[in-house]
Parts: sequence; structure tokens; C-alpha cells
Amino acid sequence: MLYFVSVGERTLRVDLGPEGVNVDGVAVSADLAHVAGTDLSSLLLDGGSYRVLATRLEDGRWELHLRGRRFVAEAIDERTRAIREMAAVSAGPVGPRPIRAPMPGLVVQLEVAVGDRVEAGQGVAIVEAMKMENELRAEAPGVVRHIHVRAGQAVEKDQILIELQGPADAGEGAS
Repeated sequence: MLYFVSVGERTLRVDLGPEGVNVDGVAVSADLAHVAGTDLSSLLLDGGSYRVLATRLEDGRWELHLRGRRFVAEAIDERTRAIREMAAVSAGPVGPRPIRAPMPGLVVQLEVAVGDRVEAGQGVAIVEAMKMENELRAEAPGVVRHIHVRAGQAVEKDQILIELQGPADAGEGAS
């Protein structure tokens, strides 16, 4: 089965077939085992072993924690991708998604200010949850439009922390 896996601006073509796994046409050795009763999985990838915390988000994307970093990924099959491409022809551009708290926690640091330009993957805030600091990153380039929190503030899961607007819209409302 063919999937398209997107993390930030990068999309990989992942083919899961009877011959094994191919990523962008390159064969890889992969095995994924779920740890029962948890969101943890054990990933063996080309001889390396990784623990992955995977949580499904409401919009079908996945929040992944791997080696102390947080990623948001989306995996769609080729049929869904084709439908989206056809629908996108008639839809207007969509701006970057707001930065939300991945879980209840405490804002430790804000790394941006209103009006700052950010790139995909750039850190924008650090939230402490369960005694771990998680750096939240922008998924797409944009400009910081509004910051809803301050350092030291407690936040709830899915609470909007920072709103971004597309770089093309930066002249409107950014200061």
C-alpha cells in the first residue's frame, strides 16, 4: 500500500508491500511494534532502535515524540491524496496552523515575539509537561500574529499558544 507521509514541509513516499518497505524508492529494513496499554511503539529502522510516543490528533494527524523532539506527521494513502489534490485546485491558500499545547503543562519560554518571521521546524515555545521540556516548532513558514500566553503560565491540552499567518499576509496585522 502506498502512503504519503508529511512532516513539516517534507513529504516522503512510503510503499508498504510484500517485498518490504520502500521510502522514496529506497528499500529500508523496518519493524514497528506497539507497546500494549500505552501510546509507545518500538521502531527498528535499518538496524537502529527507537522509542516513539505517537498520539493521534483530532484532524487525523499524529503527534510524535522521538529522541526528545516533537513532530507532527500526517500519513495519507494515494486515494486520499488524489482527492485532496483535486479539491485544492478550487480551494484558496491555507495559512500555517496555530501552535497548540500538546498536553497540559507550563510555558517555560517563548522563543518568538509578535511580528517575528519563522521557518518550518523553527522552535517557537518550550512547554514543560510531566517533568520534560518540549520544544514546540512551527510546521510551516509564517509570521507570528498573536501570542496568547506568557512564560510561567499553565496551559491545557490543545490550547492555542501562538497564532501564525502566512508570509504573504505579513503586511496585514503584524507589528
